[in-house]
Amino acid sequence: MRPEYYADVYKRYQTFCRNYSGNKLYRIACGSSSADYNWTEVMMKNLDSNNVDAIDLHYYTMPVWPEMESATDFDDELYYKTIAAANFSDELITRHSEIMNRYDPEKKIGLVIGEWGCWHKVEEGTNPGFLYQQNTMRDAIVAAIELNVFNRHSDRVVMANLAQAVNVLQSVILTEGDKMIKTPTYHVFDLFKTHQNNEAVYCYTQNENMSEGKNAPMISVSASVNEKSMTVTAANCSLTEEAAVECSIFGFKASSVSCRILTNEAHSYNDFDCPDRVSITEHTAVIKDNVLKLNIPPCAVVECVVD
Repeated sequence: MRPEYYADVYKRYQTFCRNYSGNKLYRIACGSSSADYNWTEVMMKNLDSNNVDAIDLHYYTMPVWPEMESATDFDDELYYKTIAAANFSDELITRHSEIMNRYDPEKKIGLVIGEWGCWHKVEEGTNPGFLYQQNTMRDAIVAAIELNVFNRHSDRVVMANLAQAVNVLQSVILTEGDKMIKTPTYHVFDLFKTHQNNEAVYCYTQNENMSEGKNAPMISVSASVNEKSMTVTAANCSLTEEAAVECSIFGFKASSVSCRILTNEAHSYNDFDCPDRVSITEHTAVIKDNVLKLNIPPCAVVECVVD
C-alpha cells in the first residue's frame, strides 16, 4: 500500500477497535521498513495520539543484503560490516524520531521496533522456511549495540522485539528434541536485564571509529539508574584491541562496583555438544573518586552495577 492509502485504512479500522471491561487497547500502526522516512512522515501527518499509540519500525542487521551469509563462517571484513550495519540502527531511529518530534513534540506516540536482529543463511540441512541459524559472539555484539541504542532512545522507543525467541533467526534459545542451549544473545539479555525499570541517563563516550571497522565505533554503551544503583553496559566491538575505559560518574555517589563479562572469539558459539562454550563470567572493575575503571577485552560485552 501507499502510506497515504494505508493511513486512511488504519483510521477506519481503528474506529472499530474498542475498549471493553476496563481494558485499554494499545494501537500500533504499521510503520516503515528500515529507512523509508516518507512512510513515517505520512503517518505522522495523518495520525495523532487520539487514534494511535505507537508506530512500528522493522530493521534487520543484514550486512550483505540481498545476499545471505553464513552465521558462523565469516571473515574480519564481514564481521565489521555487520557491526556497522548494527550501528546504523542509531541513525535510523534518530531520523525517524526527528520526524515524529515535529508532529508530536510531547512524545505521546511511541516508536515500536517490531522486529530486529541478525538475519543469516539458514543452517545446512534445515528447512529454509524455518529460518534456523546459529548464534555467535558476533551476534552477541550486535545485540549489545542494538540494546544500547534502544536504551539511549528510550524517550521515544517504547518496545523493541527481537526476532525471534526460539530456533528462528537471532534466537536466545536453541532446542533439539529434549535438549536446550542458551545462545550468546541470551547471555547479552542477561547482562542487560538490570536496566529494566531503571531511568536512562545521559551517557557520553569519547569514542574512535575502528580503522579496520568501516567507520564503526569501537565502544557501544548505555547507562541507567534507580534509587540504589547505576547500571552501565558496554561492548568492545574490536576484534584485536583491548579497551581501557575510564568512566566519570556525575550526580551519583559511587562506592562499589560489581562487573560481569561475556567474551570469546567472534566465531564462538554454543551447541548441543558444548552448551557453555560462551557464557558469562565475573570481571574486574574498580571505583575510585567517582571514576569507574575497567579493561574490556576484544569482542566482549560487560555489565557494571555501581552502588
